[in-house]
Amino acid sequence: MNRRDFWKLVIVTSLISTGLVLFFLRWPSPPPTRAEFNQSGASSFDTAVSDEEKVNIRIYETLSSGVVNVTSTTVDYNFFLEPIPREGVGSGFFLDSDGHIATNYHVIQDATRLEVTLYGETESHKATVVGADPTNDIAVLKIDCPKEGCRPLKLGKSDSLKVGQRVLAIGNPFGLERTLTTGIISSLGRTIESRGGVIDEVIQTDAAINPGNSGGPLLNTRGEVIGINTAILSRSGDYAGIGFAVPVNTLARIIPDLLEHGKVLRPFFGVQGRPLTEQLANAMRRSNIGLKVPVDEGFLVEVVRPGGTADQAGILGGDQRVYWNRRPLIVGGDIITELGGKRVTSANDIDNMLEDKRPGARISITYYRDGRKVSKEIELVGRDSTGARRFRF
Repeated sequence: MNRRDFWKLVIVTSLISTGLVLFFLRWPSPPPTRAEFNQSGASSFDTAVSDEEKVNIRIYETLSSGVVNVTSTTVDYNFFLEPIPREGVGSGFFLDSDGHIATNYHVIQDATRLEVTLYGETESHKATVVGADPTNDIAVLKIDCPKEGCRPLKLGKSDSLKVGQRVLAIGNPFGLERTLTTGIISSLGRTIESRGGVIDEVIQTDAAINPGNSGGPLLNTRGEVIGINTAILSRSGDYAGIGFAVPVNTLARIIPDLLEHGKVLRPFFGVQGRPLTEQLANAMRRSNIGLKVPVDEGFLVEVVRPGGTADQAGILGGDQRVYWNRRPLIVGGDIITELGGKRVTSANDIDNMLEDKRPGARISITYYRDGRKVSKEIELVGRDSTGARRFRF
């Protein structure tokens, strides 16, 4: 390459470089991002608290002092029959300024020692059991209130709740004291089994409920207790989006009995039997023992227990033992179809009908005997209850 060609190449290269620089300098810069930071490093995002968050904050700051941590000590035995104390943790809340606390029965069941820790305290208070209702998984404890006093929560109503309504739960999940979670009411009128029976009208929520939340309050946005957190539906035992709370109306109904008697005074119906289905009814009609079965559903009474409501009302059990689907069955007894004006198809239907009734109350009953319909009023009879289910099979 001669000297002339060399300088031509230098000039062309310089022109190309200059053109590229000018091109990129004129290229528009990208638009600024939404997150701009000032010189102090603060974000320009709106950090104002929303109205919903304000409600959450107000309820937590106002009411968390009314929620307590309940520690129960039970005794297990190892292989060598040596006693081993074990601790469990749950939640509860004050019902009044006298130191009465509502919690779940399963939180305090079989406990040899109960201790309650209040908001902002490290020292615990000894608690005693005032009353318990295993059927509804509710217990009432009592402590001696400190000088600062006990701060009760206000009980609301659970009969006017709506699916979709926002709720808040305060408790002690995994021992993490006074944790607030929020959610909505996912469903109403659920039925779940408890250690003592069946709980009706249960509230289902997606507010996070974990072990340790049991016994804590479920609140509405007005800060009123609408339920007691009691159970979750989970394969692992941890929160899976489905939690259950005993409705506050149930708590309000049984509190007077628990405070006065230490238990709930319920009628004792006293029957043993099974649901009458269309298949069973047809099999009984085809039998060669002369059974008259005019209905296809109801509750077939097999055994009447002495001293109960059914016994006093003259309800009869069966008198002939047969086998149906390879299972023993006592037939010939009355078939109960209605109680208190509501249809009866199972023992749970009877149980649910009597749940809010008291011994001495009168109630209507309809049953069939030897093909003949009988309707009358009967008086409900009570008995000393240990909390066991009123129907045994």
